[in-house]
Amino acid sequence: MKEDLIKRFTTYVKVDTQSNEDSETCPSTPGQWTLLHMLADECKAIGMDEVTLDENGYLFATLPSNTDKKVPTIGFLAHVDTTTDFTGKNVNPQIIENYDGKEIVLNKSLRVVLSPEEYPNLKNYIGQTLITTDGTTLLGADDKAGVAEIMTAMDYLLHHPEIKHGKIRVAFTPDEEIGRGPHKFNVGAFGADFAYTMDGGPLGELEYETFNAASAKITIRGNNIHPGSAKGKMVHSAKIAMELHSLLPEDEVPERTEGYEGFYHLISIHGDVEETKMYYIIRDHDREKFEAKKANLQSIVNSLKEKYGQDKITIELADQYYNMKEKIEPVKEIVDIAYDAMKSLGIEPKISPVRGGTDGSQLSFMGLPTPNIFAGGENMHGKYEYVSVETMGKAVQVIVEIAKRFEERA
Repeated sequence: MKEDLIKRFTTYVKVDTQSNEDSETCPSTPGQWTLLHMLADECKAIGMDEVTLDENGYLFATLPSNTDKKVPTIGFLAHVDTTTDFTGKNVNPQIIENYDGKEIVLNKSLRVVLSPEEYPNLKNYIGQTLITTDGTTLLGADDKAGVAEIMTAMDYLLHHPEIKHGKIRVAFTPDEEIGRGPHKFNVGAFGADFAYTMDGGPLGELEYETFNAASAKITIRGNNIHPGSAKGKMVHSAKIAMELHSLLPEDEVPERTEGYEGFYHLISIHGDVEETKMYYIIRDHDREKFEAKKANLQSIVNSLKEKYGQDKITIELADQYYNMKEKIEPVKEIVDIAYDAMKSLGIEPKISPVRGGTDGSQLSFMGLPTPNIFAGGENMHGKYEYVSVETMGKAVQVIVEIAKRFEERA
């Protein structure tokens, strides 16, 4: 299983599947199509049934039931795209066998070092096999680790028919990183009663609470005049942007919050005197606090419109997803099954709120309750990203154990 995981994962991460929020296609980038076609071929090659890849880049496949019991149909999902935060082009994974707990030189010429002093979680992986970047790209464990784990689990179950299970559906989806993952997901065609995303971080993560999420695109228009004669005429859009940001709560930012604390996050700002564009995301687990944050930002924009002119600032405020806890609590047994599966494998479950979202956030509101399970990635979305092959192997075991437990409970 270890060699299968390494081979699959290192193959998948070499395909550039970075999504693109500015694209109107689905998937948003051609590289995602490349990997999806590869996975469709692989599903057929290992013997899965009902392999379909639709026009929007949603790949579904079936592992048929091998029991006479009436078992709920469960699903396992992972997304093929990688984040827009850091380049995913020309990923060159490095394999570190029997990690010794010391610094890992990712790129000697660029002096990029993965250090346990800066990233103390490395100490949890002494003696294990790590896969890292070469210091110039992200790795793509989010979520190609999940893809590799699901494929390996299905392959294992196909080769071990003595393990009884009901019908299992798998899905590999596009554009999760830009919030569109489930937008064209056909829940009816997928046909599962419940599902799990394999999209979490370190060993033991089990999550059924996410942020409520919104995005805000703000455009500020100024008036550029020669600075020598600008008095009373120049309107500096970048300075208005600075003023706007200063009016937000300074402690409600990602770098100063944790747990259930929400935030405003300025993703990007580009501009000059004439025009400035700002892109924010707004996050909070509590729905009332989430709505209050959106209202606060809108109020700040309105006050600046009064000050500088109604035509000077526009804002596009849009909800992205909601806290899936609301839809999962009525069927909490699916979380309990995953919890017990982990415990039986000697894994200590770590239930905590997701400080982010997964495809399950939207899918749960679309009628498919979908908690999230660890996939193993650490330091995701950057050049210091790495994953433990042993943790990936544990994720495979959890998938298999969940399938067994649904059959045993039927």
